[in-house]
Amino acid sequence: MRNPSPASGALADAPITPPDPVERPAESAARTAFPILAMLSVCHLLNDLIQSLLPAIYPLLKQSFSLDFGQIGLITLTFQLTASLLQPFVGIYTDKRPMPYSLAIGMGFTLGGLLLLSHATTFPVLLLAAALIGSGSSVFHPESSRVARMASGGQHGLAQSLFQVGGNVGSASGPLLAAFIVMPRGQGSVAWFAIAALVAIVLLARIGGWYATHIRAHRAAGIAQRAHALPRRTVIATLLVLGVLIFSKYFYLASISSYYTFYLMQKFQLGAQSAQLHLFAFLGAVAAGTLVGGPVGDRIGRRYVIWGSILGVLPFTLLLPHASLFWTTVLTIVIGLVLSSAFSAIIVYAQELVPGRTGVIAGLFFGFAFGMGGLGAAVLGELADHIGIEAVYGICAWLPALGLLAWFLPDPRVKA
Repeated sequence: MRNPSPASGALADAPITPPDPVERPAESAARTAFPILAMLSVCHLLNDLIQSLLPAIYPLLKQSFSLDFGQIGLITLTFQLTASLLQPFVGIYTDKRPMPYSLAIGMGFTLGGLLLLSHATTFPVLLLAAALIGSGSSVFHPESSRVARMASGGQHGLAQSLFQVGGNVGSASGPLLAAFIVMPRGQGSVAWFAIAALVAIVLLARIGGWYATHIRAHRAAGIAQRAHALPRRTVIATLLVLGVLIFSKYFYLASISSYYTFYLMQKFQLGAQSAQLHLFAFLGAVAAGTLVGGPVGDRIGRRYVIWGSILGVLPFTLLLPHASLFWTTVLTIVIGLVLSSAFSAIIVYAQELVPGRTGVIAGLFFGFAFGMGGLGAAVLGELADHIGIEAVYGICAWLPALGLLAWFLPDPRVKA
């Protein structure tokens, strides 16, 4: 736009005009990308750390409140309903009416839920605390994903990966901190994690200020991109394919994150502590794969990353049920690295597929991913009770074969 063509010789020596007001924020966003993305990643770490505290202290709550497993399941259901199902609706609303400081307000709900959880004396209050923590998460994910795209400077995959890796680290850290802080000291020590929520509120308020000054350019870019959108039928069919891929990815991940320690203890007679170390190795590989997937998608194309991540992991999942302890460890690390690289690519691919709907797409896919993870844990747990955990891993090994559907993914940048 700034460089005249050779035919416009009269303009060749003309001074370059300064960018108009709509373009300045976009250029500023590119300059400030990494500070904003770093703060978003830290906030994602803190948010997911707090989220993971709730299931981590279920044994403590079960004993303190004399809960049965049905009541524990109701707490999980309450959290999942607010954390998963509300996300698309938050995205729909904020796509139409951006709310730059909603991130800090949402974390305020999380803070309230934490404090309520630390002082709850009845089961209904526990449910309310779970709902507040879930509500905060439902605001955080779609809105922070939007800000990550705004701050990307065009490297959308890299931005989404940096954002996502914070959440992976937080999810892995929460249970460890719960084991060392909450379990020995009791329910009241949950309040100590309010410090994490307060830090996140301060950072998110600063991010909100940046968001407010750049939203105009972001919305203008979204409107311009809609002119090149694919036909509605193609978009719907592609979103359905992406949903199936999310299902296969998160059902398989649920089999590892929820039951890997039990699998190792049963098949190889490992102790609980040793099995936990193997699980942490897998979670570390998931974090690393998340960080890699986005920038690789920026470079070679997101369809190739989605294809290679989900279908490419199939040989390793098929080998896993037949491997020795050493190769089980190696294979799960490879599976974690490869399979986790898909999610950032899927989010950015879907946002390019439906331009101008960043919030609703992020809310839909984050919510669906969380829901599939929770459903997968429940279904596979019931299945393991009936056929055994080793047989479950033999069945789950075939889930990545659904990655063949990635063949049908169109290029969202090319108008059909």
